[in-house]
Amino acid sequence: MKKSNIKILIILMLFTFVGLITLQVNYIRINAEMIENQFDDNVQKSLFQVVDLVEKNEALDYLSRTMQGSHYQENNYQFLSLGIANPTLNSSIDSIPEQIDLNIKKQNQPSIQFSTPKTKTNIEGATRQLQVMFQEHFTRSKTILDQAVFKWMNAKNEKDISQRVNFKELNDILDKTLVNNGIKQPFIYSIVDRQEKIIYKCHKDISQSEINNEIKTYTQKFFPSENSNQGAYLQIYFPTKQNYITSSLSLLVPSLTLIILILGIFIFAIIIILRQKELNNMKNDFVNNMTHEFKTPISTISLAAQMLQDPAVGKTPEKMTYISKVIRDETKRLSFQVEKILQMAMFERDHSSLKLNEMNINPLIKEIIGNFSLKVTNKGGKISANLIASKDLALIDEVHFTNVIFNLMDNALKYCDKPLLLNIETWNEKENLLISIEDNGIGINKEDLKRIFEKFYRVSTGNLHNIKGFGLGLAYVKKIIYDHKGTINVESEINIGTKFTIKIPTIKNY
Repeated sequence: MKKSNIKILIILMLFTFVGLITLQVNYIRINAEMIENQFDDNVQKSLFQVVDLVEKNEALDYLSRTMQGSHYQENNYQFLSLGIANPTLNSSIDSIPEQIDLNIKKQNQPSIQFSTPKTKTNIEGATRQLQVMFQEHFTRSKTILDQAVFKWMNAKNEKDISQRVNFKELNDILDKTLVNNGIKQPFIYSIVDRQEKIIYKCHKDISQSEINNEIKTYTQKFFPSENSNQGAYLQIYFPTKQNYITSSLSLLVPSLTLIILILGIFIFAIIIILRQKELNNMKNDFVNNMTHEFKTPISTISLAAQMLQDPAVGKTPEKMTYISKVIRDETKRLSFQVEKILQMAMFERDHSSLKLNEMNINPLIKEIIGNFSLKVTNKGGKISANLIASKDLALIDEVHFTNVIFNLMDNALKYCDKPLLLNIETWNEKENLLISIEDNGIGINKEDLKRIFEKFYRVSTGNLHNIKGFGLGLAYVKKIIYDHKGTINVESEINIGTKFTIKIPTIKNY
């Protein structure tokens, strides 16, 4: 995939996710506002119902006490001298003929024919009499009620709020009213005067941590129809209101979680794409380097073959020996490069096919140093060894482990711009064998230090051919050490040097 296409894909996906997240945030905000507004409306409705109920209870209580103290009794009335006594006010006019009929039967009078004009006149008279009695009774009752209400209105202005409102009952009224309106959250309320001086405050079992000074307080005046200077107000607030709103939005959490998960998957996919592109670039560089590495020995061997075929070239023994040596050396070089390429197949398997044997590491390292010292001394360098590990017996593959030590020493030589000072040490630590290879080379910067063990990665040479290689050496080293159940660490400073430390288990701890 082209780099420009990757950028376009990233921009489009980012724009999509920003839009989705923005819509989700706005949706959550709108839902939170709707829930809060509904909560506020229910609370205000509940408070209005509470103060209205308190006012009605006060009126009914006063009227009840007033009526209990009155000795008013209704007089007995008779209707049409038919023996009807104390008729109730709730009797309907339609029941009068039945009452009349019953009384007439009691007097052993013959059945009355209601169709006669005389009987009709008697019923009309009884009805008018009942209407007059009901009107008089209603007038007397209304007069008593008016007097009681007048006394109550005069008396309530002289009473304090504590005498007019039962604070103990108020808590139950608030509880029931709020629940009826769908508010089941714990609350704290108080009664204050016009100057917001607290007259009464409830004592709820709510921890101080739940109380937030920024929580909205709801206020409703007691007896709102009165224009008294001694007004009292009911104040209430809900410490867990914000938790209620948050919990009400819990249904939106799964959708938000899915969006975040998709965003994470997208970011992971982009990282994989970028790493694959980088790996592809590294492979291309590897092919270029490999071509360059093969080109030199192949051209040398081709030139030597032409010299053998050219009659003008003398076929003296010295000349033949020289040409054969050139061909042999370049063939070895070519074989070495092929071996490097074949090492790539090892990275495609989880474990290498190692031939493990018990070996002493100190003598093996001494042998490697002896074979490598000529290359170092030819460039004015020096190798020092301090092999003090007393327990150096380990289970290793001799060929691969030798390649590991050789590769680290060869890198120290290649990446040194002055006479090499190479120091190799061994020691024991908790039944483990440690090997350090330290040089005074150009060092590795921190950015490259994190990636030097990756396949095809080469340190800060711009993948030019001033230092030859395929970028497989350190990746090969790390894999072989890990297959030996060991670890490898690196420390480096620019222009000071680099130190590799290998740790492998000894035969006792393997």
